[in-house]
Amino acid sequence: MALPRRAALGALLATAACARPDEPPPSPAGPPSYSHLTPLRLLVGRIEIQPAADATATRTMPPAPLVPADVVRIMAEERLSAAGGPGLARFRVQIATLTREASSGGGVFAAATERLSCTMRCRLELRGEDGSPAGFAEAEVRRAAVRPAGTQAERARAAEDLVRAAGADLNVEFEYQVRRNLRAALAPAASPPAVPGARAPAEPAALDI
Repeated sequence: MALPRRAALGALLATAACARPDEPPPSPAGPPSYSHLTPLRLLVGRIEIQPAADATATRTMPPAPLVPADVVRIMAEERLSAAGGPGLARFRVQIATLTREASSGGGVFAAATERLSCTMRCRLELRGEDGSPAGFAEAEVRRAAVRPAGTQAERARAAEDLVRAAGADLNVEFEYQVRRNLRAALAPAASPPAVPGARAPAEPAALDI
């Protein structure tokens, strides 16, 4: 029975050797979702979501289970909605980066650490039917953290936590800037559908004192 076990072990080692060392492990939680939040309904006919124009603006240093540019795009897709109207809205990912640098080399009594930095910036532009500018809103967030430069899985988890937190920050800042700078272009919040047969709440009876 020893030979089959050794053969199986050899096959596993060969498979591990063929794996790409720079390929990030998948995120167990998956990418963040913003679909549970109230959408920002814009008075436009359509919405365009465009990637960054420069590849260096989306630099992502592995391991990175969550790519910052993907997180920004998902936020735009799930938060923005076209409510109808003239013109269009154009969302662009301007910066979405994750970088690493050595923070300390470690020693006998201290582990090596690295500094993670995540920057996200986006811009939403409104255009009229003739293509003329009709307003814009920009949002930017930065997050950084110093984490142990441990195993590949530990480094990937640290990067995922940082990118996920930066995405949550950007979502809040983006909604604030849109409501501040493009208030006139936002459609009123949709009323919940009426439930058939539902009755209006009765007014409280007056008490004789």
